[in-house]
Amino acid sequence: MMTEPTEPPRRTSANWIFAGLIGLFGLVVFLVAVRDGRADSALLFVALPVLLAAALALSPGRTPHGQVFVVTTIALLLAAVALHEGAVCVVLAAPLVYLVAHGTLALLNWSRRSSRSYSLVVVPLLLLPGLEGSGVGPRIAPEQSVQVARVVALPVDVVADCLAAGPRPVPVRSPALRLLGVPLPTHVTGGGLTPGSRWTFDYHGSAHGPGGHLVAEVTASEPGRLTFRFVEDTAITGRWFTWQRADLRWWSVDAGHTRVLLTVDYRRGLDPSWYFGPLQDALLRQGGGHLLDMLALR
Repeated sequence: MMTEPTEPPRRTSANWIFAGLIGLFGLVVFLVAVRDGRADSALLFVALPVLLAAALALSPGRTPHGQVFVVTTIALLLAAVALHEGAVCVVLAAPLVYLVAHGTLALLNWSRRSSRSYSLVVVPLLLLPGLEGSGVGPRIAPEQSVQVARVVALPVDVVADCLAAGPRPVPVRSPALRLLGVPLPTHVTGGGLTPGSRWTFDYHGSAHGPGGHLVAEVTASEPGRLTFRFVEDTAITGRWFTWQRADLRWWSVDAGHTRVLLTVDYRRGLDPSWYFGPLQDALLRQGGGHLLDMLALR
């Protein structure tokens, strides 16, 4: 039995008005970004999301799930515009937001079809996992640690020389860090292996720029091991996590190879733990690998 194709939903004046308001919002944020000296990133973090949001506003969904997808995506894009370079937070949270939105709609549809009103009680239960860290629910294991191990084709004494020279900016090899646009140091000063030596990581090319900086100080040094504490952290990454302690060890595997082990302790800034815990662990593992690259330990 053949069915007639359904007509796509038509754009109404409300769609055009909504798209216009989105464009106006984007124009204001774009001008503010240019005034604040962020014209170089305004096209990526403001113009592109606004254009996508306006296009979605002119493309009404055909089904309830389609409509929820459109509305949720527009909200996420506008949140990304408002956060500017904090848009990576929106990208990381997007799967969780979609899951809750579509899960709630599916449950409501099931309740309506089955005529079981008591199933609506389950809807608030979907929100319970998201209450962690909100003040209503406690935080679960915010203290985390990540390890990165690597064997490099360098003698152990050459590895020590590389560490003494300190880190230097290098191209990002991690596809995940590149794709998400995770802020990374663009200028690094300092070096040394003796207690009191400091390594300073500047973001956005200036210690006084909008990206801030991170200062790591050597607190303990012995053959094959360095321990750092973080004495100052104004970096843009502070909105997602707080550095606490770092430990770097290295030992000879054979005459031409050295094993390097980096351990970093940090405090997670994003909740819930069941979602952001593994996610941040994976991203910081990639970040630890980038630090070893900066130390010429590839």
